Amino acid sequence: MHNNPIGVFDSGVGGTSIWKEIHKLLPLENTIYLADSANAPYGEKSAEDILKLSIKNTELLLEYNCKIIVVACNTATTNAISYLRQTYTGVSFIGIEPAIKPAVLQSNSKTVGVLATKGTLSSSLFHSTVKNHAEGIKIIEKEGKGLVPLIESGKAASKECKDLLKALLTPMLAQNIDYLVLGCTHYPYLIPVLKELLPQHVNIIDSGEAVAKQTKVILEKENLLNKNNVSSLHKFFTNADVSILKSFLKNVDASIAVYYLDF
Repeated sequence: MHNNPIGVFDSGVGGTSIWKEIHKLLPLENTIYLADSANAPYGEKSAEDILKLSIKNTELLLEYNCKIIVVACNTATTNAISYLRQTYTGVSFIGIEPAIKPAVLQSNSKTVGVLATKGTLSSSLFHSTVKNHAEGIKIIEKEGKGLVPLIESGKAASKECKDLLKALLTPMLAQNIDYLVLGCTHYPYLIPVLKELLPQHVNIIDSGEAVAKQTKVILEKENLLNKNNVSSLHKFFTNADVSILKSFLKNVDASIAVYYLDF
């Protein structure tokens, strides 16, 4: 059981930003990653469809004997994780929420921007997080419509993507945000462009490191950490273009295999 892999799924390649944080913190752990790129983005789908896709991904990871499952998708977390935890009681699930709490605690301007998908911004979990942690703070929400398809097609640094980001950021900057919360696991791949577009005083914050730490905490609590000091193995599956997924795994110091799988 200790050698069993950590399972990770996302609506495409974005969750590799989470996978990288997990691998950095837990380099001995084996992993299996599902990139459901054929159905990306989840954020524009109905809650019912998001749940069905999350169930499909979960059951495939369980077939691979994953000892813990990381839902590396904000939209899937907000719409499906409660059901997954209630239904698949033999495995722990780690979810992802926009990092609103740390942004709110550190904001000096008392104005925080949140860039996320429609599915996340409209969810009850997002609204309860804002209600519970953002009292006295102005939250500027923007739906990043169109960003995920650009990232999925390897166009994060394109002029089209930069122009779209400018249009999304301008109203936030006009209201004096000093923190920008990235509420989608695809969006960390926009950080180089965001740093070009944002003033230096605006801080960018995402959930990757916190998710990795929580994964470690749960594995320790359940006595499931891999005890073998051997090279870890990492299998990545995509139901779209394998070369796109491979491009997001360049320069990763790990034994990686990337496959096409019709799931």
